[in-house]
Amino acid sequence: MEINILPKNEKINLSDNCFGVDYKKTLVHQVITSYFSNARENYSSQKNRSDVRGGGKKPWRQKGTGRARAGTTRGPIWRGGGVTFASGKRNFSEKINKKMYKVAMKSIMSELLRTDRVVAIDKIALKEIKTKEMHKILKKYDLKSVLIVTNEIDEKLFLSARNIKDVGIATVDYLDPPLMLSYKKILIVKDALLSFEKRFGA
Repeated sequence: MEINILPKNEKINLSDNCFGVDYKKTLVHQVITSYFSNARENYSSQKNRSDVRGGGKKPWRQKGTGRARAGTTRGPIWRGGGVTFASGKRNFSEKINKKMYKVAMKSIMSELLRTDRVVAIDKIALKEIKTKEMHKILKKYDLKSVLIVTNEIDEKLFLSARNIKDVGIATVDYLDPPLMLSYKKILIVKDALLSFEKRFGA
């Protein structure tokens, strides 16, 4: 697959196995759902009769009192006892294997390329930390809601773009499906494009 690298219109050939994959909607949905499920935490917790402290002593003898037999004061029918069907820690995680994740990432990137939502450039060279300079670059390529993808963290780039609305920054190592689909376009540098192919194209 041939991709145009701006601003010099350099043509580079990339693997169809990585950038020419059909969009697998069901798989992408499954991966994104698992991503959010794995990040979910369960704070709901109640104690059942075995979790409540105390109640080890039999409250009265088994026979002869005229009362119903009882072995503990921590049963659900007692004040201060446990909850009958206590809600406890629940595991919301959903397992997605590496192969499924890789295919989902390739599928998303391929679809973004097909729909002209990816702008590939040679590099982003900022001489100093200036939001104004970052605005110029975004205006040059007509980018508003955009995720900037680099090969490694660039402090100048991060500090120059952090106050701009609807602009995100990520390295290839920290890309994930929800992040890629959260912006209208992706601005990716050439080195990051090659790193993406190396990581997910195999």
